[in-house]
Amino acid sequence: MSPEIGHYALVLALALALIQSIVPIWGSRKGDATLMATAPSVALGQFAFVTLSFAVLTHAYLVSDFSVENVYLNSHSTKPLIYKISGVWGNHEGSMLLWVVILTLFSALVALFGRNLPLSLKANVLAVQGWVTVAFLVFILKTSNPFARLAPAPFEGRDLNPLLQDVGLAIHPPLLYLGYVGFSMSFAFAVAALIDGKIDAAWARWVRPWTLVAWIFLTAGISMGSYWAYYELGWGGWWFWDPVENASLMPWLAGTALLHSAIVMEKREALKVWTVLLAILTFSLSLLGTFLVRSGVLTSVHAFAVDPERGVFILAILVAFIGGSLALYAWRAPLLKQGGLFAPVSREGALVFNNLFLTASCAAVLVGTLYPLALETLTGAKISVGPPFFNWTFGPLMVPLVIAMTFGPLLAWKRGDLLAVAQRLTLALVVGIAAIVVTYAVTTGGPVLAPLFVGLAAFIVVGAMVDIAERIQLFRAPASVSFARARGLPRAAWGTAVAHAGVGVMLLGIVGETAYKQETIVQMRPGDSVQVAGYDLTLQALVPIQGPNYRDLVARLQVREGGVPVGTMEPAKRLYTARNMPTTEAALKTRGVSQLYVSPGDATADGSIAMRFFYKPMVLLIWIGTLVMMLGGMLSLSDRRLRVGAPKPSARRAAAVQAAE
Repeated sequence: MSPEIGHYALVLALALALIQSIVPIWGSRKGDATLMATAPSVALGQFAFVTLSFAVLTHAYLVSDFSVENVYLNSHSTKPLIYKISGVWGNHEGSMLLWVVILTLFSALVALFGRNLPLSLKANVLAVQGWVTVAFLVFILKTSNPFARLAPAPFEGRDLNPLLQDVGLAIHPPLLYLGYVGFSMSFAFAVAALIDGKIDAAWARWVRPWTLVAWIFLTAGISMGSYWAYYELGWGGWWFWDPVENASLMPWLAGTALLHSAIVMEKREALKVWTVLLAILTFSLSLLGTFLVRSGVLTSVHAFAVDPERGVFILAILVAFIGGSLALYAWRAPLLKQGGLFAPVSREGALVFNNLFLTASCAAVLVGTLYPLALETLTGAKISVGPPFFNWTFGPLMVPLVIAMTFGPLLAWKRGDLLAVAQRLTLALVVGIAAIVVTYAVTTGGPVLAPLFVGLAAFIVVGAMVDIAERIQLFRAPASVSFARARGLPRAAWGTAVAHAGVGVMLLGIVGETAYKQETIVQMRPGDSVQVAGYDLTLQALVPIQGPNYRDLVARLQVREGGVPVGTMEPAKRLYTARNMPTTEAALKTRGVSQLYVSPGDATADGSIAMRFFYKPMVLLIWIGTLVMMLGGMLSLSDRRLRVGAPKPSARRAAAVQAAE
């Protein structure tokens, strides 16, 4: 399959994107249904051409066509098949093509499943998506052509960056991009609504499923990336506040705030202006992350490009979309009518509180990420903003947030009773206090506040259960009645409780790993043993192993607990021969939700090797918690109410609202 076919398909896709960005919105302004109706078919055609282009590039990797420069720089004929496939997006050009594939996929999904959308809104949404697609297609064709040829063709490729030759990194980028790019739908709905000048409860219900899909995938992408860094980089950490890690966290925080704000707008038609602003800012932060990764302003294991031309181009895209959308917002937002009022102590009030702390924490991460870059640009001085800054700014903002998260679902709409909710949460409070006491009793060492956070995690998990128990009147009504109420409970209610419980589970894992981990670094020879957290580990041998495109020096360790063998661990120092690049392959042994973690150093001439041992209690709860959060998101997404329009107000209420306006 000729690479020129892929390049030509991108040109055709750009032509369709131009049509999609102009014709539907022109039809909307003129009230021409025929012009507006062109948007879905053009969006589907555009998706087909971009997908064809991606398939051509994938084929070039599978057959090791080294006449394509992108394949030569990022592949090798002896590389395993899975990494030939993941190599397609393991580089700047291929990852940008994947970005556009996902962007056009969302446009195609709107075209196929947006039948309940008003024709004008659907046309404007697809037009805005078309604007974004045009920008990125021009960027690819002008600065990042994945089909550039080499003549003569090299005999062999340079291989993919060894750090990216991992199953986790094969899955992580597509999940992350589905989240990043998915928020373009929220952005498109916001801009389209500002163009129409009509934003109501129905709009909030239409935008929520798309936002929820993006949030679920971004959660999955961040979680997978965290776990990959944990086991692949050999340093034993799961989050380092790297600027590129922060670039994915910021849209997640803003997207979480957007989800909760949209609920208030749907239920009370309040927070219209704020919800639209959040929709714009969330995708803007996704674009900012793209700029940070690809502009060359950062040096990171995550960073792809260092070409200034690409950075300037992406900066222009950033300015155009963020500046343009905010200018439109400043013009149209004052014309939006506000909805119903509510008391500070209410479910709406709790959701506003949630938004306040989520956006404040997002701002803290933004400042910590961009301040060193701004300072270096303005003064030339280089500083590093590391974990201490984020731990002391981001962490304290999360505490009141998670407490409010437990109270909020139990409060009534419009006006709530805080004392009554506190009484309902008595069981959760008792369990939380018991967890604090037990933790103090069974642990020695560690931060003095760690048991308090263990108790807070237990309070969150039990509080989420209390929410469901209250809704189904558990133990207050006959079992048959409670069961019937549980079956009739909206899936969104189950989803909220499950997602909130997932936050508590993740917090418990963070506290366990951070406060109570044990670390030992020793120099070992075959036959030597070391004790870590009650386990005896004996180095049996150093074994060289030849892989398909690498050489391993494996440290084979026998693990015993109480003198009884419980298995072996085989960490390795690996050398990828094509690039002559070493990597560290850590070994993990799971014991319940805790793990033994072994990371080898370099072998010395005397036959010894440096070994780094960790015991990480409850560490797996970090990622189990994110899986539970995703499950909660999927339960909410399956709620049939998100697949139909918002209920129309009664005639009496509509007349009252009209009179008030």
